[in-house]
Amino acid sequence: MRSIHGELFGRHPVVSSRDLDVARLALSEVYLPMDFPSASASTSINMSLNVIKVGRVTAGYLRFGDAVHIRTVEASNYHVDIPVAGTARMQARSRDPVYGNPQTAGVFAPGLPVDLDCDGEFAQIALMLPKAELQSELESLLGHSLKRRLDFSTVLDLTSAPGCTVLQALRLIDAASNQEGGMLQHPLAAHRLEQALMHSLLLTQPHNYSEDLQATPPLAGRRAVSEAVERMRARPAHAWTAAELAAASAISVRSLQENFRRSLGTSPMRYLRDFRLEQVHKELIAAEPGAVTVTEVAVRWGFVHLGRFAVAYRQRFDESPSETLRT
Repeated sequence: MRSIHGELFGRHPVVSSRDLDVARLALSEVYLPMDFPSASASTSINMSLNVIKVGRVTAGYLRFGDAVHIRTVEASNYHVDIPVAGTARMQARSRDPVYGNPQTAGVFAPGLPVDLDCDGEFAQIALMLPKAELQSELESLLGHSLKRRLDFSTVLDLTSAPGCTVLQALRLIDAASNQEGGMLQHPLAAHRLEQALMHSLLLTQPHNYSEDLQATPPLAGRRAVSEAVERMRARPAHAWTAAELAAASAISVRSLQENFRRSLGTSPMRYLRDFRLEQVHKELIAAEPGAVTVTEVAVRWGFVHLGRFAVAYRQRFDESPSETLRT
């Protein structure tokens, strides 16, 4: 899997400055209070920072032209530091240091300050994932509340399957961030991207609940599947999530997904997408010339990303939506 190259989130600059106070203020406002303990008043750091919000997740591209030492206060949220150029020694209090480079990232838990010693021409993707929301996603996947704090393995191997999964999610977010009026402008789509990033960590990066997630979920029977299908078919344009459907049947997301797989050979969200596609297809076939547009029909049936809708439609019906409408 190739690494991420070049400047990310370029349409969302926050600051580009050599001034120490400007850099300190920008980083503290975006992430958490931090300082440059080895710097003097005359130190030049040549920092640039681009930042986007993906739902409740903060994703930033941070670059230093000069070597720098950063020290944060105790974090309130989870942080993932993913170097894309240069190297850095990253250490959370007394834990073993992570030697970050474009093959190795660091994952840091709430409650710990972090020191980063970055060499010259260092750049990284800096993620901040809210503690409450990340733990809530884990509880939804497990189907029960957490008895202890979620604690990840600190080293994230970017060449491994977990690392590649995280990088894939980031590439999708970067592409979306560069689109004028794109996916990130739609609350549902932004939520899906946020969830994809959280799940990429929860399901692939080792942590103290990994064994529980890997265990086969208990089956709730066909009742939960039938109820979910009825809800989706009754309100197909609703912004359903697997978590909402699972909660309505009082089972975990993983149990619902496993029941769908065993009963219908698909996932809840794929079933919903296919049902929506069928309804769009029927409406386009029945439409009078000039009465509707493809966009109107697609949005009415719950599709918010029209590019993905068009691709899925062609894959399913072997023609474009506009071709169906003209037939």
